[in-house]
Amino acid sequence: MQTQQLKDLYGVAGKVVVVTGGSRGIGRAIAQGFVQGGARTYICARDEQACLQAAQEMAVGGECVAIAADLSTIEGCRDLAARLAAKETHVDVLVNNAGTIWTQPLAEYAESGWSKVFDVNVKGTFFLIQSLLKMLKSAASPQDPARVINIGSIGGFRVPDHETYAYSASKAAVHQLSKHLARQLAPDGVTVNVIAPGRYRSEMLEKAIALQGAESLLAPIPLGRFVEDDDLVGAALFLASKAGSAVTGAILPVDCGHGTVG
Repeated sequence: MQTQQLKDLYGVAGKVVVVTGGSRGIGRAIAQGFVQGGARTYICARDEQACLQAAQEMAVGGECVAIAADLSTIEGCRDLAARLAAKETHVDVLVNNAGTIWTQPLAEYAESGWSKVFDVNVKGTFFLIQSLLKMLKSAASPQDPARVINIGSIGGFRVPDHETYAYSASKAAVHQLSKHLARQLAPDGVTVNVIAPGRYRSEMLEKAIALQGAESLLAPIPLGRFVEDDDLVGAALFLASKAGSAVTGAILPVDCGHGTVG
């Protein structure tokens, strides 16, 4: 296979991409990958200033546009869709990364924690797909489907170490919802897949490393390392490119074996 053919196989240049929760962490890493790959990338976050700053920094290497949005309500999802429709005729790739977590002992676990987590992680994912469905279908063709990539977690199929009841349940729900949507949207030329990260070096993990030490956190991970930005970017670009056009309904663990063979 020639170099140009390989570039075409894994390329995302010219695509319109939306990444929620794109101002930091996993969302920012994935958005950066799309920007550098030549996609026109929109990032969304609740914190408008943080979103604008992240977009400005990423735009040095390509096209990146910030749109502040609260995706915990259906109104917020519809508002984001309307603002995108004012700028674009279609969306090639939607990455649902926006999420939240709630940790509390079982005896004290609050109902508000369940509401907060499910509103963002599950309902927000569903209603943003619903709100952008017309734009996704407009981008779809039999050989080059529109793509929805939902960010799940190994916590959705592995019992977590911490008391994150609503979070792990919400990610399991995202996994099942994605499979359901994959079947429903396949005739419309829209694929739906999940990336399920393992232990990623987020701000929260860095705090855990400081308290427990990296060695103890790495002990149960077969590959003996944490998930890095490039691991997640590579998975997202595969699913969004021609190389991943026949993949739908998949849950792709990017976890160094932690949740799958650990």
